[in-house]
Amino acid sequence: MMIGQATKFIVSSILPIVLAVMLSTISDQSAQAADINPVRFVMPNGLTVLIQEQHALPIVQIHALIKAGAAHDPSDKAGLANLVAGLLDEGTTTRSANQIGEQIEFVGGALQAKAGEDFTTASARVLKKDIELGFELLADILLHPAFAEHELERVRSQILGEIQSEKDDPGQVAGKAFKQVVFPSHPYRWPITGTEETLPKIKRADVVQFYTREYVPNQTILTIVGDITADQARAQLAKRFGAWKRGDNSARTLAPPHQLEKSVVKLIEKDLTQATILMGHVGISRTNPDYYAVTVMNYILGAGGFSSRLMDSIRDNQGLAYHVGSHFEANLMPGPFIVSLQTRNEAANQAITGVVTELNRIREGPVTDQELSEAKSYLIGSFPLRVDTIAKLADVLALVELYGLGLDYFSRYPKLIEQVTKEDVLRVAKQYLHPSRYALVVVANQNKAKVKS
Repeated sequence: MMIGQATKFIVSSILPIVLAVMLSTISDQSAQAADINPVRFVMPNGLTVLIQEQHALPIVQIHALIKAGAAHDPSDKAGLANLVAGLLDEGTTTRSANQIGEQIEFVGGALQAKAGEDFTTASARVLKKDIELGFELLADILLHPAFAEHELERVRSQILGEIQSEKDDPGQVAGKAFKQVVFPSHPYRWPITGTEETLPKIKRADVVQFYTREYVPNQTILTIVGDITADQARAQLAKRFGAWKRGDNSARTLAPPHQLEKSVVKLIEKDLTQATILMGHVGISRTNPDYYAVTVMNYILGAGGFSSRLMDSIRDNQGLAYHVGSHFEANLMPGPFIVSLQTRNEAANQAITGVVTELNRIREGPVTDQELSEAKSYLIGSFPLRVDTIAKLADVLALVELYGLGLDYFSRYPKLIEQVTKEDVLRVAKQYLHPSRYALVVVANQNKAKVKS
């Protein structure tokens, strides 16, 4: 038997087995996802808690979501929320940064904090036997950060160094410019890390004021997932977070961003062989009831990898890019819709025209039955992978609570995707895609790209 024939024989022999195993795994994971049913309660100080017991492995994830992020930075001090988050584990009133690091590393655990646009997260992961330490350290950095001046300067310098290095990354350059164009008068326009102009303006007093105002239990969601019982979790919560004092629960007044009234083009010069192209506009919020129809539509348009229309047109048929994709960043407020790709400088205009063509095409006629079926199958089948570790599940549980999706979300999600029709896809494409008024950012050798504005 020839080698090629042998290979085909082996593949044809084992493929049914592999498919059967994959389908069985997906089925098992789907059942596990549907079985997620956390215990939820609110402590007297307003701290919202969700507990999901999972006893397969002796690990526990404790995850806090504070409803304050970069969108709440003062306009002249962008990067404040990120700086506060970066300082949480850099020393408390009872532990130095080194002591915190040594204690969590000694037990093989993890402790981290990170700011985003709408919120900040802090989490601890430990073995079951180290639950006491996990709760103790997470509570310590959340309730008693020291914000030492020398640590602030060190972390600030580190962030400024990262901002400087990002100037050499065309993707980072394009991304920052894109948000400036799409959100000209909205907090989403600033990078989470801030800028070289705003970071030096932040003083320790700003850090303390932001922390004092925003880091309160009644603005925090705490999720606990893993090898712990609800009663054990409640005992730890009372011990570590019971004394955390409720803060001012004043309502947010941030207005949603406005759509562009006409197309805006920003060309950035860099002597590169490839043009980095971002196109898009304001998208949707996560609480938009059309979120699920938009998810299906966008999978068909550009989020479905080699199954997407953008990949089929721009890569396969025209050979203009190795990868092209589209993405809706659905936040508390409408985030950006982005189409991104890289192509030869000389092919930039052709690629841009190709993207606009596909945006128009999906708005003008229904998708095929096959496109709809494949999109639903992937989105439903891959959903369990979003919660296949305790860290992922703790994160998703906090978001489910933040967006008010309901504790039955894990069993409803497949049904919500399955209910999307071709008519829904066409409707949301017409409503949420705007190929006649978009932001276009191109980082390229502009003499060669000659982008039409």
